[in-house]
Order: sequence, then structure tokens, then C-alpha cells
Amino acid sequence: MSVDKRCEQMESAILKHEIKTRVNDAKFTQLSEMLANSECRNMSELVRHILHTKPVTLLHRDKSLDLLIEELSGIRKELRSIGININQVTKQFNTFPDKEQKLYYALGVAEQYKLVGHKVEQLFTILNKLSEQWLPK
Repeated sequence: MSVDKRCEQMESAILKHEIKTRVNDAKFTQLSEMLANSECRNMSELVRHILHTKPVTLLHRDKSLDLLIEELSGIRKELRSIGININQVTKQFNTFPDKEQKLYYALGVAEQYKLVGHKVEQLFTILNKLSEQWLPK
């Protein structure tokens, strides 16, 4: 490609013409909401995307899920802690040759598994709420 042709392309890409317009309150509110939820940095960039029929990506965050996500995160942390406890008890179990000591540690692991069962029930409850909200009926 020649230097002249490259210069011509670069010059045609420069935004030299300003266009001013006015919109009513409803349209301005709509554009402002689009701007807030888009990747555009300012209103001019948003309007350019619309004029050039470029796709405008709108981001949406469902705040109703915040509590569920927080609860899921808490359950994940608790399950991790329970898993660490089970590993520690299992290690102790394997270090003692005495059957009574092993029985003691086996009962400890059984208690930890009960906690896991309870947390899994909580997970199923949350997943049921999510499926009711998001899956088609």
C-alpha cells in the first residue's frame, strides 16, 4: 500500500465534523441508562456507536441474586473448613494403631460428615430458588 493511500485512510478516520442535536427528557434518560450500562466512556462515543450501527454492549447485573451469591460463598468457605478438618482427623486416625483411638477419630469424622450433609441441603435450597427464578416453566 502506498504512503499516499495510507495517509488518505488515516485522514478519513479523523473525526473532524461536529454534529449537535437536542433530545427530549425521555430520550436523554434512555441514552444515559444505555451509557451507564455500556462500555462507552462518554455520550459522544455511545452516539457514534449508534450512528455507525456498531453493536452497543449493555451490561446487566441482577441485584436480587446478591444475597444468594453471598450465601453460596459462605457455604463454600464452610465446606472448605470442614474438608480441612476431615483431612486432619483422617491423618490422626492413620497415625494411631490403637483401635479405641481410631474409633474416637472415626466418630469425629462422622460428625464432620453430618455438617457436610447440612451444608449440601442448604446448597440444594439455594439452587431450587435459583432454578425457580431462572429456568423456564
